[in-house]
Amino acid sequence: MTSSVTVPKIRIRNLSKSFGNNQVLRNINMDVPEGTSFVIIGGSGSGKSVLLRCILGLMVPDSGSIEIDGKNIFDLSHSQRDEKLEQMGMLFQNAALFDSLPIWENVAFALLYGHRKKHKTITRLEAHEKAFRVLELVGLDPERVGDLYPDELSGGMQKRVGLARAIVSKPEIIFFDEPTTGLDPIMGAVIDGLIKACVDKLGSTAIAITHDMASAQRIGDQAAMLYQGELIWQGQADKLLEADNPYVHQFTHGLRHGPIKVETKIEIKGQGG
Repeated sequence: MTSSVTVPKIRIRNLSKSFGNNQVLRNINMDVPEGTSFVIIGGSGSGKSVLLRCILGLMVPDSGSIEIDGKNIFDLSHSQRDEKLEQMGMLFQNAALFDSLPIWENVAFALLYGHRKKHKTITRLEAHEKAFRVLELVGLDPERVGDLYPDELSGGMQKRVGLARAIVSKPEIIFFDEPTTGLDPIMGAVIDGLIKACVDKLGSTAIAITHDMASAQRIGDQAAMLYQGELIWQGQADKLLEADNPYVHQFTHGLRHGPIKVETKIEIKGQGG
């Protein structure tokens, strides 16, 4: 009788990263199953962004491994690593659109200028048509916005364009960096709904970093919390607010008092009289 072991889409083992004397990540171990939407929460300076950059291969850790489809990305050649990167999409915190390109060309950027072999012969007309289809998928009217430039769109519309760009090449893995930052609660909920719908439609594996608890629960299947570079909790995203870990409880409920200490120096001077 044989048994099969499912290999996680992303497997992280004993990952550490420091900058001088500042230990940013400490012995991180994490599995992200294929097709899962995984949310990483934590405060400023907790190591979320550094972890994301390591997974993307933009930073090399001091120790440990990151496997994608069972292969350590740091053992791959440059061409093999580029191939893995081309399987990924990214929605940046501030959309990070190209100001000098019209919206449709921003969306189609990877198709027109990327290095994927299967896209090398795509024509501008084909890229234009595909960009228009994806703009519709994220709830934008391509006929109205396709030829506009980023500074002509609202923040919420720019986020939608960024999402369209992230999914246009049907990536296997999509990263979301603080997807609701700068948006009002209603638009944040709209973006989260679009993210969840697009990820489910593509069957992609997703990793999002956020400090927005409502967003984390809307888009996440699983969640983890980083605190001072350590992974202190993992579980179901819909159980975040019920976690009995005191650090998670304080963070998710926005409590001033608890094990997480925030230094403040406020001096109130009374008026002399």
